Amino acid sequence: MSRHGKVLVAMSGGIDSTVVALMLHQQGYEVIGITMKTWDYEGSGGSKKETGCCNIDSFNDARAAAVHHGFPHYILDIREEFGGFVIENFIDEYMAGRTPNPCVMCNTHIKWRALLKRANAMDCEFIATGHYANIRHENSRYVISKGIDETKDQSYVLWGLQQDLLSRTLLPIGGYRKTAIRQMAHDFGYPELAKKSESYEICFVPDNDYRGFLKRNVDGLEERVKDGLFVDKNGKILGKHKGYPFYTIGQRKGLDIALGKPAFVTAIDPNTNQVVLGDEEDLLKIEMQVSKMNYIKYPAIHDGMEANVKIRYKDNGSSAILHNRDGGINVTFYENAKGIAPGQSAVFYEGNDVIGGGIIQKTT
Repeated sequence: MSRHGKVLVAMSGGIDSTVVALMLHQQGYEVIGITMKTWDYEGSGGSKKETGCCNIDSFNDARAAAVHHGFPHYILDIREEFGGFVIENFIDEYMAGRTPNPCVMCNTHIKWRALLKRANAMDCEFIATGHYANIRHENSRYVISKGIDETKDQSYVLWGLQQDLLSRTLLPIGGYRKTAIRQMAHDFGYPELAKKSESYEICFVPDNDYRGFLKRNVDGLEERVKDGLFVDKNGKILGKHKGYPFYTIGQRKGLDIALGKPAFVTAIDPNTNQVVLGDEEDLLKIEMQVSKMNYIKYPAIHDGMEANVKIRYKDNGSSAILHNRDGGINVTFYENAKGIAPGQSAVFYEGNDVIGGGIIQKTT
């Protein structure tokens, strides 16, 4: 019997998850490594090879570490589960004129549930990942808080995890800085991991060309959305664009239109195939509506609660007041927030703790 229990560790083959597995193994847990194959990029028509969690070299790296340290490793094929939800949601959101966050959807609906299902089958008490965040148990709730390395913190993408998942989850590196994790990789005898590049691309769009992905995966897309119009906020026609799904709120580069001044995408209308262009100040909004809420620190949000609200992964957050409205949350910022994009996640913080989060529906 292990000293601490049995844990299923999600191993991508990268430095963070490998160090997690070796750390827990060293601490006396009975570790089982598992690598999830989410997407077969080879047949998708992209311009790059598989990367990140879908790279065969990463599978081999994860297995080699497990074998070397004497614990089992398995590859879990979840392409059907992943594609049936995450990719369909990704496409549907862009076709609705919104900007999706597939990593949040994957964590919330696919990866954790897939891990827990296999953990149960293998009699594992815990699942563990290499995310830079922390979990604690307080007042009968499992609470996510930021990792101490603010530059690597990933609490934003974990807002959708429900209490039953959090109760079984270990996040061992949330209390470490990246530099310390690199040193651990050296100490464990894997200096090459410390030098391994990290991928920040969407796993099923490793060439980072989401427009090309949409063209390849939505039948007749270019014909359906061609000859769309750029307009200003008053409806004046400014020129033609390539199709509304190929633009995102806040976009400035790649518009291929000359107006004599910088122009930004400020709104997208899928019904008319129009993309609204405006000045940078037109991106400033004071309110937004958020739905599909998941509450973490508290069972619900108290009307009038103050919070620091992040509207994108690298956002520092802005102070706001939260009000319950129509099954969701109305967020009123103290100062205008820039570039709020429907479809993205809004995550509410109290200090370093995640209160909860949801999907941005619209702005006012």
